[in-house]
Amino acid sequence: MKNYSFKNDYSEGCHPRILEALVKTNLAQQNGYGYDEYSEEARALIRQKINNGNADVHFVSGGTQANLLIISSILRPHESVVSAETGHIFTNETGAIEATGHKVHGLMTDDGKLKPQHIQSVLDTHTNRPHQVKQKLVYISNSTEIGTIYTKKELQELSVFCKANNLYLFMDGARLGQALTSEINDLTLEDVANLTDIFYLGGTKNGALLGEAIIITNDKLKEEFGFHIKQKGAMLAKGRLLGIQFLELMKNDLYFDLAKHSNVQAMKIKCAFQTKGFEFLSDTYTNQIFPILSNSQIEKLSKDFDFYVWKKVDEENSAIRLITSWATSDEVVEEVVKEIQSL
Repeated sequence: MKNYSFKNDYSEGCHPRILEALVKTNLAQQNGYGYDEYSEEARALIRQKINNGNADVHFVSGGTQANLLIISSILRPHESVVSAETGHIFTNETGAIEATGHKVHGLMTDDGKLKPQHIQSVLDTHTNRPHQVKQKLVYISNSTEIGTIYTKKELQELSVFCKANNLYLFMDGARLGQALTSEINDLTLEDVANLTDIFYLGGTKNGALLGEAIIITNDKLKEEFGFHIKQKGAMLAKGRLLGIQFLELMKNDLYFDLAKHSNVQAMKIKCAFQTKGFEFLSDTYTNQIFPILSNSQIEKLSKDFDFYVWKKVDEENSAIRLITSWATSDEVVEEVVKEIQSL
């Protein structure tokens, strides 16, 4: 084995069932722009799983696109969004949100999760209206960019706080499957739908070729959303390509089975590091782990495995990030565990 990649969870193509479904339906003529029968069936399955027959469901091609569409559609020109500093919109989207004219308030948190007191600190320093931007949206990720997850109590507290302060709550669900199948999770998909105004189910990082399913539960955010999708070039003529994938992912809970597999594989690797006495940047139970290694240990591990050096801890040590996917095999995990045992 040489340089197996643990850099991300989208290095592989897609689950074979999705590829088979795409081939099987290839020559069937369908309406365009997401009005095909596969997309409609996928929407119905998603509404069923969140127990909300009135939710709007839109399929788009990627996570950054979903974040851009959602945030720019919600905010008026003088409004802003609050995020953790680790949030994807704050660190890894090339200023996509700022490019639409909206400020992102990045807040430092210990675990990548926003709490009411974090948001309150922004509200408290933006009271000079109309001379300062008005906070209108709270952006969170589950799982977060450092692998942690929200508890039901934490999400309930955020939901109550946002409603009390006339703020919308948006959950980036690029790895929502991994969050909901974590061994320590107590949230359901229905809880997420009930406690947020808008969120999405990530397919790109969980077995799809590409695609995210945006789910809008707040009626105030529904009416004009289609215009934003079209205007920003996100409405695919062959929308069936997204609908077919989510239909297959939702059938028989394949989506959650794939996410759980990626978590289980990551926890095996985490256990190997723990057994050797390594510390971690964050305590995670999803498919992302962040062990802290010495420079020489990182060099040794990188001879056979590819990963990101995530954060420098001191001159001699750094946290690395290892991510497993729906396709990470037992054989690969066994190989990396053996290497960890030799560090």
